[in-house]
Amino acid sequence: MFVPRNKFLIVAIAMLANTFVIGQQAMLHVLDQKTGEPIAFAHVCFESVMTGEQSHDLTNESGQVQNSCTEKCVVAISYVGYETLYDTVSANDAGVLYLKPTILNIDEVVVTAQYTPLKADKSIYKVKVIGAKQIEQKGANNLSELFQDDLGIRVSQDGALGSSMSIRGLSGEHVKFLIDGVPVIGRMNGNIDLAQMNLTNVDHIEIIEGPMSVVYGSNALAGVVNIITKENKNSRFQADAETYFESVGVTNLFGSASFKKGNNIFSLSAGRNFFNGYSESDSTRALQWKPKRQMNLDGYYIYDRSQYKIKFSSQYFNEKLWDKGEVIEPHFALDNYFYTNRFTNKLEYKNRIGKHRYFEVVGAYSMYDRIKNTYWKNLATLDENLTDNDGDNDTTRFSTITTRAVMSKSTDESKLNYQFGLDISIEDGSGKRITGGEQKIGDYATFLSLKYGPFPSLTIQPGIRAIYNTNYKAPLVYSLNLKWTPFEFTHFRASYSRGFRAPSLKELYLFFVDINHNIKGNENLKAEDSHNVNLSFGFNKEKNSRVLGADIDFFYNKINNIITLAQVDNSLYTYINIDNYVSKGFQLSANYQVYPWLKLKAGLAETGRKNVIEILEPVDTKNFFFSTDVNGSVTYSLIKYNVDISVFYKYTGKMPQYFVDGNGSLVEGYVRDYHTMDISVVKNFFNRKLQTSIGVKNLFDNKSIPSVGTGGGAHSGGNSSLIGWGRSYFVKISYSFRKY
Repeated sequence: MFVPRNKFLIVAIAMLANTFVIGQQAMLHVLDQKTGEPIAFAHVCFESVMTGEQSHDLTNESGQVQNSCTEKCVVAISYVGYETLYDTVSANDAGVLYLKPTILNIDEVVVTAQYTPLKADKSIYKVKVIGAKQIEQKGANNLSELFQDDLGIRVSQDGALGSSMSIRGLSGEHVKFLIDGVPVIGRMNGNIDLAQMNLTNVDHIEIIEGPMSVVYGSNALAGVVNIITKENKNSRFQADAETYFESVGVTNLFGSASFKKGNNIFSLSAGRNFFNGYSESDSTRALQWKPKRQMNLDGYYIYDRSQYKIKFSSQYFNEKLWDKGEVIEPHFALDNYFYTNRFTNKLEYKNRIGKHRYFEVVGAYSMYDRIKNTYWKNLATLDENLTDNDGDNDTTRFSTITTRAVMSKSTDESKLNYQFGLDISIEDGSGKRITGGEQKIGDYATFLSLKYGPFPSLTIQPGIRAIYNTNYKAPLVYSLNLKWTPFEFTHFRASYSRGFRAPSLKELYLFFVDINHNIKGNENLKAEDSHNVNLSFGFNKEKNSRVLGADIDFFYNKINNIITLAQVDNSLYTYINIDNYVSKGFQLSANYQVYPWLKLKAGLAETGRKNVIEILEPVDTKNFFFSTDVNGSVTYSLIKYNVDISVFYKYTGKMPQYFVDGNGSLVEGYVRDYHTMDISVVKNFFNRKLQTSIGVKNLFDNKSIPSVGTGGGAHSGGNSSLIGWGRSYFVKISYSFRKY
């Protein structure tokens, strides 16, 4: 908000003194709306209303910037942690401009499943936003580390296959992962490896917990995780570099550069991550956590105009994982190498039609392959030779073509808004472990949703999705969402939805052989369908520089014909349908903040799970088994020294599970509970150009947790479940350069 100088006498006097010194130049003063403190080194863009010509500048240490307008201009001021301010000024105007701090992430603008980008608290869906600053404070390198202490999310570890997650008791194929709206392919046993989802080039992450099948189709029964990458919006040139070291043997390097010329923006980034591997015992060559090397290469080109935007982007990921074999006397070993390649190309077009209509079309081609090579290694000479045994060496490839076109109409003035679109996905798999050598499955869908607001405090949004699947007959998928805001600081949300998921090509046709993993596809699988109910209530009360907020969510998920793994013999597993699976529970979270120096968060989640297996009626499987999660975090900021000190804690409760005992009977077992804690310190130098982070992860030194009653499994490590590689220490250094 632009404020004339005659309303701020003290600021005006200071500005007059400054004007006298610099020769009668008009100055704008940029202040924090909450504290009144000057905001140094904020980016300021002046754009002529008549010609569209732009000029860029930075505020000085006193939060001042010269008004360079020679005529009426639009001024845009942005700074990390604040909402971007837009206002108009004329030549020789001087005064005060206030930036509003984004104290809560409800002020974050989100795009996932929205008609148009809007603030998270305005969304009819409950969207959780994890911003770049939170990622920095956690010292997280990938999604696995980021979600480790998140409420309602459970992360599972496998030393070979990587990390996976569950949301509200649903996991695997039920969680949809997107990067800038494009589905991520390459699931191992139904799970995307979270450790392959790098965070160095990420702006923020949007998470919708709950079914999103109407909008995103298959794999979205549990929720959606959308990774939004960074874009250069204002800088003529910018460059970033980052190094990360962790005491367990992690070394990461990253660099990026982008430049803007007129309406054209170019960007290129690259990273290399290395991990030495780890085991609790060093007596053998074989390690529980396999050594690996990862490489990322991303780039994009944007042509941006006021009414439309065209973006082409490419993302390449390569991972090499080394499974060292035990010594075979006298000095030989069998070593396995697993190579993962993921390559995605996307073309996106966005157009604003008139004032309130928006059209967007996205086309993407994604490729994924996993290569296994087995070498007979001479440990004396270090010579390696490929083995010629059948099954020791193979390549499995998957590719997906996705097309999504959406038309939306959205305006606050209208009671009725709408969104409709077309969604196409064609997946192809090939390799000698695919039945028949090659298989294909297609999913073609149209969807429609209406947003009706009979009065400002109530929004009703019904939706429907019609699907044609080339392998399965799909039902109509529908949903109904309600949002009621009786007061500005409170909200109620309620939703019911139905979901559908056809089995994937891997579940149907792939014979997967890996490090102690032998999983055979099942062509006779049935498709899953689900019913889901969610209720939530929340409030966020802001007074002066203090904010108090709380949310409580209730959920109920029922999936018919859920697909799971079953043991065929001692080493072979296959996929089967269970009659139905139910999860239910609640999440309670609270936050308290004193801006700008203190943030407190705490949460409690209770999740019940139940399998109903009619063929096992003699065994009581119809009781819910509950697990409890508790988390908390505190961030204390030393504003004078540009230092943030953060502590993250989580209690992960006992996890019930079924297993088959020695007599072939189904009985209950569980993974024991455990505690985790991470601590980090972030310090900024040279006007936030240089940032250093140090910290400790896994403070309680968790490595593996006993699994009581387990008889092993396709991914179990004996009678324990892997949690981490113990306590470790890290340091991260990053440098950012901007030229406006």
